[in-house]
Amino acid sequence: MLGKLLNTTSFALSPLGDSAVVVTFGNEIQYDIHKKIKIFMELLEHEPFVGFVECVPAYTNLTVFYDPFVVFNEQKHKEAVISPYEVVCSNIKKKLQQIETNKKMTHRTVSIPVCYGGEYGPDLEHVARYNHLTTDEVIRIHSSGEYLVYMIGFAPGFPFLGGLSEKIATPRRSSPRTTIPAGAVGIAGMQTGVYPISTPGGWQLIGQTPQTLFLPNENPPSLLQPGDIVKFYPISYEEYKEMKEEIR
Repeated sequence: MLGKLLNTTSFALSPLGDSAVVVTFGNEIQYDIHKKIKIFMELLEHEPFVGFVECVPAYTNLTVFYDPFVVFNEQKHKEAVISPYEVVCSNIKKKLQQIETNKKMTHRTVSIPVCYGGEYGPDLEHVARYNHLTTDEVIRIHSSGEYLVYMIGFAPGFPFLGGLSEKIATPRRSSPRTTIPAGAVGIAGMQTGVYPISTPGGWQLIGQTPQTLFLPNENPPSLLQPGDIVKFYPISYEEYKEMKEEIR
């Protein structure tokens, strides 16, 4: 028996340059939308259409990249030749009709150690004051949550995590830092994340992990992937140093 199929009126297609199509499933950060994106991405990767290159998930959409020359050459001998964009849109619509929205998803869980506060979490006290909490309460709340990786972006391996408690949600800094160290754990509004490489940024930094997130010599080069569940756990300054040495 077939599962519940996706309502084909619940998405929108739009071009992104001459070699990509953006498939939009909604306009809110929701688990149901993430689930549709993840299922559709897996379907395209396992059953690609001719000319498919890759797809990149975001909070509410999936960008599908294709080779317009391959797509054109595949149908250039047909009587009615249409543009590669139209061909790809047609293929995408057919694939969307195959999505079973009640399909069960499995999530890999990744535990990440964090040394909170001090030199590694210079904004921890600000986050605590902003939310009328103690620093220990912020650490307890942050490390007791389960966070869904909605997307990877901004910097190589940077995970945008949903699921942050409203109790510790804090706006970005009014003045971004020019340099943030790799491994810094931050909060921005209702999001939390980890900086995989040294980069400028405006998130409130509450801790740092010795764990390496960007792995350029591996495939995939990111420790975390969309659909993963992240759990943070506190470690001491000494434990951080020991783990850092082991990783080196």
